[in-house]
Order: sequence, then C-alpha cells, then structure tokens
Amino acid sequence: MSDVILLWDCPLLFEKLFVEYGLECTRVLSTSLGTPYLPACKVLILPTGFANKQYTKTGVGLKHGQRSLEKFVTKGGTLLVFSPLIPEYEYEWLPFSLKYVMEENSCTPQSVGKHEAQKLVDIAPPVGCDGYFAETDADVVLTDDRGRPIMVVKEIGEGMVVATTIHELPSAGFFECRVACTKKVKA
Repeated sequence: MSDVILLWDCPLLFEKLFVEYGLECTRVLSTSLGTPYLPACKVLILPTGFANKQYTKTGVGLKHGQRSLEKFVTKGGTLLVFSPLIPEYEYEWLPFSLKYVMEENSCTPQSVGKHEAQKLVDIAPPVGCDGYFAETDADVVLTDDRGRPIMVVKEIGEGMVVATTIHELPSAGFFECRVACTKKVKA
C-alpha cells in the first residue's frame, strides 16, 4: 500500500519530494488502472506532461482507465492532475468538462473563495503556469492575473479531483491534509 501513486512510466525527480515529506510513494503505469496489480492509495497523481508523447506514454492508459479513476475518487481518493503540456487538451477521461490551453506565464494566483486544494501552492508569487483552463464545469479555486482558471476542483462522491496548470512542486501542507483525511482506495 502507498500514500501516493504517480502514474508515470520512468523515474522522476518528483518522487524524491514525497520521501522528503515522509510519504510512501509508488510509481506505476497508467495501463495498470483497474487491474489487481495497482495498490490502494490516498492520492493518485498525473505529473506535468502526462499527455506529451515526448516525455511519456502515460496518456495512453487514461481513457481505458476512466471508470477506475472515477471509482477511485467516488470512494474517497484524491486525483491530482497537472498540465498535459501540449498546445490544447480535452480531459475526456474525467467525469466533468475540462479543456486546457498551453501558454507559459508567471502569475500571482488569485484565490476564488476558500478551498483546501489551494494549499497545493505554498511559494511566494509569482508562480510558473504552463497554461489555463479554457472551459470547465468544476469549481474554480485559483485564477491567474487575467482571471483565467489555473486550478479547479470537482468533488465526486467522497473524494475529489484537483486539476492545475501551476508548474511548481506541490506543498507538504496539501499532502498532510489529503493523506490525514483520506482513506486508501483502489483505482
């Protein structure tokens, strides 16, 4: 069992971050979604670049694993999705509408209401963003300086999906909260 699972097909520097945070982290292929080989976890992460074939083949298994991802969130898991890092992308495998447009910029994130997902970013502005969400029916919790969504949250069942275009390492505070108040779920 693992606290965090990274859906990726090769080693990432990102993995060392979780060791620093004292969390158990496992890296698995996206094609293992819905199989008995995928361990239970609390937070499932798609790192930045998941749809860019220059970096990974992770995007391949997402459509096939769509029902498993939705079940994981519904049962209480947290799905954290970073940017696809391609010019435009529609997240057809998510159980809500979300469209991304790539545009690198630095910004000072603007909070929209209060939500625990905003703890994901714990650095002094400006932060790096690699795009924005052009369309969504999820709750917008952060916007860029021009009012465009850069973090959205969709609560589904007992869990939630957090999607962001912020290109920074996630904070320990976000994981402390999500790991402490989330049960381990199989995807």
